[in-house]
Amino acid sequence: MKTILVIFLFITNFLFANELNTKESSAFGMPLNNEITSKHNEYVAAKNLYLSYLSNPKHIYKNQRFGIEVKALITRTNYDYIKTDFINGKNMIPLNPNQSWKKSEFSSNIYTNKYYFKAYEKKFTMPSLKVRLYKNKKLVEVRVLSSLKMTFSEIAKSDERFSNIIAKDLKVVMSKTKQYTNKEALTIINIEATQSNLEDFYIKGIKEQGFTIIEDNYPNQHIIYFLVIPIHKKSIVFNYYNTTKNNFEKIILPITLSEELVSTQTDLNPNNSNFEFYKKIAVGVLSLFTLILFIWKRKYTFLVLFLLLAIVFTFFVIPNKTIKLKVNSVIYLLPTKNSTIFKKTKNEIVVEYMKRKNNFIKIMFGSSEKKYIGWVKEKDVIKN
Repeated sequence: MKTILVIFLFITNFLFANELNTKESSAFGMPLNNEITSKHNEYVAAKNLYLSYLSNPKHIYKNQRFGIEVKALITRTNYDYIKTDFINGKNMIPLNPNQSWKKSEFSSNIYTNKYYFKAYEKKFTMPSLKVRLYKNKKLVEVRVLSSLKMTFSEIAKSDERFSNIIAKDLKVVMSKTKQYTNKEALTIINIEATQSNLEDFYIKGIKEQGFTIIEDNYPNQHIIYFLVIPIHKKSIVFNYYNTTKNNFEKIILPITLSEELVSTQTDLNPNNSNFEFYKKIAVGVLSLFTLILFIWKRKYTFLVLFLLLAIVFTFFVIPNKTIKLKVNSVIYLLPTKNSTIFKKTKNEIVVEYMKRKNNFIKIMFGSSEKKYIGWVKEKDVIKN
């Protein structure tokens, strides 16, 4: 009886085996493409690509840039290049997705790569890494490295001195402060950092601030940052989080006004400086006085003086002619090649023309309540 049952099961398995295989192959509804075939071979037959993480953080902070290092062991030789895709990630994308794989110095079969990410949201999922090998532009093998799990937190929510920077290292290369207006000073800060997010740099409590230069050769970053501060301010203080020491570092920048001012007070804002104001009043009063003398004495000498003073007074009060600057024009503090950059225009803007010097044009810009003086290169002016 047992023999008959075994023979029956064997016959049944043989009869239905082909039917089951046919249904499995046709479930895709079309012939299998190269990628699907390769995936099938990978998991069933070939195992020539092995992936693993070399290093990765266990905990990350909001707005922090961080890196993960990946290793690929390739035991096959019939491939031309490697390609990486990032799949199933949420609120987390690589900052350098096209980073090339580097061959190890110790083995011709081992490649490494380092990808950088930035954490914006608490609810995120790290992507899985899909690595593919190609030969003559055809896929020959593919593997997927499962996503990492990390914890997340936001730091220094209530710290008014926190500059938003999380870095392995940060140093202020240089800071310089010059008088800008009668009541304000202009501070320029030159900062370098490693594995940081300098693009988020911000000092609370200062209304006018911004970037003049951002150089991002990650993991190294460099910025030149400007702040317009009250002229009586004695220091600028901010914190950043040091990921090497796992604590906050305080940066204190003493404010010392440079003897080399941005310009004289008159030069900074001729329309608002006390000297220019009193000069206009004096010319106006003198012209009015000579007119009264002419009416009283009836001497043409007073009439000539009145006309000359009236012309000068009119010249003082006539607004400067305007010019238009190109997009991304750079406004300098002084008309020199090595002058500090004050501002970079994001759009075409209309400014007041003042004078020319050394292939630079002196301009006045800003609102009616607050105007500033700067210099632009002649090539940045839109010609009519």
